[in-house]
Amino acid sequence: MNRTARTQRRRDGEPASAEARAPSPEERARVREILARLREKYPVARTALNFRTPLELLVATILSAQCTDERVNQVTATLFQKYRTAADYAAAPLRELERVIRPTGYYRNKARAIKAACQKIVADFGGEVPATMEALLTLPGVARKTANVVLQNAFGIPSGIVVDTHVLRVAQRLGLTRHTDRDKVERDLMALVPKEEWIAFSHRLIFHGRETCRARRPLCGQCILNDLCPYPQK
Repeated sequence: MNRTARTQRRRDGEPASAEARAPSPEERARVREILARLREKYPVARTALNFRTPLELLVATILSAQCTDERVNQVTATLFQKYRTAADYAAAPLRELERVIRPTGYYRNKARAIKAACQKIVADFGGEVPATMEALLTLPGVARKTANVVLQNAFGIPSGIVVDTHVLRVAQRLGLTRHTDRDKVERDLMALVPKEEWIAFSHRLIFHGRETCRARRPLCGQCILNDLCPYPQK
């Protein structure tokens, strides 16, 4: 791929990693069956984070790093009453913001990221969270995973596949990727999964990772994907 093409891919919001190899017909058939079983098991596919606006989802997603969604929802129930606009966060005293979000952990870094991101939203985007990958990635504290979460759940845009720790683990165990770099994992999954399934697939793999394919002691004997999975089973 030439330099111009690589640059265009980044502008279009695709992960800037090596090109994924084309999947074989057998791989595609296996993925179709995986998708069908996950769809049946988890018919409702949505984020567990509570939000009403793109801004609330952006803030909640930043807070969710190294924190459970349940804890984030507890914190944002108060946070979203106190701060309602990007300008509110941009003007908030840092120590005050830190105090409110402290239960989510890493609160100093998260407070700085939220405040800086909202300052840029106010300065460059008229106070509204932008709805493109390119623009979201200019916000402090926002990497591709966070941008994907916002675009997919707040705007309904299939911008890619969210690769969190659950998606990374389950995709590797299922043999859908050999990579550990999240951009490369996302590229592999995007090549295997039809675009219209990208948003729901992320949620369903997260649900499956939490419920069955756990980091420790995965419940292989209860897994709906047992016969399709090459992961060593005990």
